[in-house]
Amino acid sequence: MQAQLAALTQLNRVELMARWQQCFGVSAPHLCRTPLMRQAIAWHLQTQALGGLSLLEKRQIKSDLITPSNKPSNGSRLVRVWQGKTHQVTVLEGGYLYENQTWKSLSAIAKHITGTPWSGPVFFGLKKTTK
Repeated sequence: MQAQLAALTQLNRVELMARWQQCFGVSAPHLCRTPLMRQAIAWHLQTQALGGLSLLEKRQIKSDLITPSNKPSNGSRLVRVWQGKTHQVTVLEGGYLYENQTWKSLSAIAKHITGTPWSGPVFFGLKKTTK
């Protein structure tokens, strides 16, 4: 395996395109850059030798693609200007920090800021409204 991967570094673009055809059964994308071709071919060789993703991992990836989480990662800052005032929210493990207070939801913060019910993810730009 190591020898095959090392050999990829010595192949020129034309040779990589031929190797791509062998690995994937189709021509390499016309504008595909050489480093990306090397990486994709190396990935293919490794999955052939070591096995690919498990069925559970494939299902998890598919599920994440279908229903992505709109919650940003912990420590992220959300900023919204409302009526000339800038509001900053920090994402925490179990909620959100706004004005030195922990809140359970973005919607509660949005309602506090505006005085009217809002979708917190929409208010802070994490989700678009559907019309």
